[in-house]
Amino acid sequence: MMVGATGLRLRDAGPAARYRARVATKQLQPAVGHRERLIDAMAASIRAKGYRETTVADVVRIAHTSRRTFYEQFEDREACFLALFDATNDHMMDEIAAAVSPDRSLDEQVDRALDAYIDNVTGHPELYKSFVRELPGLGQAGADRQLAVIERFARLLVELVESGRRAQPDLAARPLATDTAIIIVGGLRELAVISLQQGRDVRELRASAGDTVKAILRGTLL
Repeated sequence: MMVGATGLRLRDAGPAARYRARVATKQLQPAVGHRERLIDAMAASIRAKGYRETTVADVVRIAHTSRRTFYEQFEDREACFLALFDATNDHMMDEIAAAVSPDRSLDEQVDRALDAYIDNVTGHPELYKSFVRELPGLGQAGADRQLAVIERFARLLVELVESGRRAQPDLAARPLATDTAIIIVGGLRELAVISLQQGRDVRELRASAGDTVKAILRGTLL
């Protein structure tokens, strides 16, 4: 059984509790290592001039490391970019889990989750636009990474619903099927991707996305 630095049994805890435990664990960890510094440097370079213009030399210069250190952590520039994609999405999922309270109404939980999602996209627009533009060009590796993120998001959504069912048994809500979670997550992702490609403000999606997700969840859970 996995136990965090706070003594919380993470496997038995809800998503928000696991998020808090991860934060506490990170606070007890030593200074950021080479890998994290290189990922942060990749993000900084993308914000400054985009992924296509970013070189390994740019990344190691910003991270204050050597090329040797870079290649000890990553096979190539693409591998570092994919690690940044994973880290960015993991951070978003942590923020969503922390925002949702299982004892709140379904509508409020959806609102909080969507706010966290949109805040993350709008807070890092250069990164998300870069993911949209560049991942399709990375072939199978990019496709596999996108699928893995969708599956992780879907599992998080299923876990959040389960936390709500445990916190509010009187609602007699049904479990959320993984396929339904994938439909919700995949639909939101595609909507955000299209909006970014069109140069729209992702915040414009808030109302329609919220209404749609709530309708799906009411129809499948209640």
